Amino acid sequence: MPKTWKVGLVGTGFWSENHLQAWNRIPNVEIAALCNRSEEKMKAKALVYGVPEERLFTSIDDMLAEADLDVVDIVTGPETHLEFVKKAAAAGKHMLCQKPFASSLKEAEEMVLAARSAGVRLMVTENWRWLQPFQIMKSVLDEGRLGTLRTARYIHTDYYTPRMAPDAELPQPFFREMPRLLFYEMGAHWMDTWRFLFGTPERLYAETLTVSPYVRGEDSGVVVLGHSGFYGYMDMSWATRQKLDRPLGPGVGPVHLEQFVIEGDKGTLKLYTLGRITLVSADGQSESVIAEHTELDHEESHFRLQSHFVSCLESGEPFDTSGEHNLVTLGMVFGVYESASRQMPVFFKQGPDYKEV
Repeated sequence: MPKTWKVGLVGTGFWSENHLQAWNRIPNVEIAALCNRSEEKMKAKALVYGVPEERLFTSIDDMLAEADLDVVDIVTGPETHLEFVKKAAAAGKHMLCQKPFASSLKEAEEMVLAARSAGVRLMVTENWRWLQPFQIMKSVLDEGRLGTLRTARYIHTDYYTPRMAPDAELPQPFFREMPRLLFYEMGAHWMDTWRFLFGTPERLYAETLTVSPYVRGEDSGVVVLGHSGFYGYMDMSWATRQKLDRPLGPGVGPVHLEQFVIEGDKGTLKLYTLGRITLVSADGQSESVIAEHTELDHEESHFRLQSHFVSCLESGEPFDTSGEHNLVTLGMVFGVYESASRQMPVFFKQGPDYKEV
């Protein structure tokens, strides 16, 4: 009989539904406990996923002490991660931890050390690389269809923060008060996806800007990333109308529009905002369709990610986004702020990335 992995999820807020749906679909996983400060939200999730009342907790200490668990899935804000990871590690539980992994590299290193010292596994929940368009693009790159890479242009647009007026109801209202916003909240996704596609750059240079009067942190910026013989940039904004292709409607929520162009000496790979992926020939005379329509399929990406997590627990293979791996990704995120504040490039040590031990 295959082992059933018993999962305790901490944090039943906005994004937890993606986690819970994924766990519910993986055959050898049981959602064994829930933990949340708000009992109302937690009980609503428990009814949907069949978690009995005696396995609902408002304290992670009580959950770790009383529930029979193999895995703790931490779906809370980064300010809680150090405490929760240390407690789960001390209790001998494997962990999946939401991004952003930590508020500082020091905290991230402490969490990695805590898991390593306790002999448990720790993976960061980076679902962006598991989204359908990036999985397809990665397969094209791995097949060598672009040849030697020359440039990459990644554009993410939304008209979100200018609509965050004080009276507007938001799915994540804490965005208004975050001193580091766009590249902290979303940059972890973007930097991890960049590394997934191209590896770790040698250097980056960044400019950031706060456009909306309703947020403290930056909501727009450009990052140039340099590799050996190859460069690219990210042009990212939550405060631009440039790619709007639909009415925004009365509600205030994200409408993420993604465009990616990767050029090599054998061709150009293009992701359009509506999800079409094409390959332009080296002579520029033809454009063939690789995928007519792809989606930022967050629910499915979590199923892929969490299935990978369980598979690696069973096989002993390293996680794609282990805590060790994410130290480099976080270094790139914080590098954006360092570069923008100093108006100087930030350099990264080359060589093997941090390896999961």
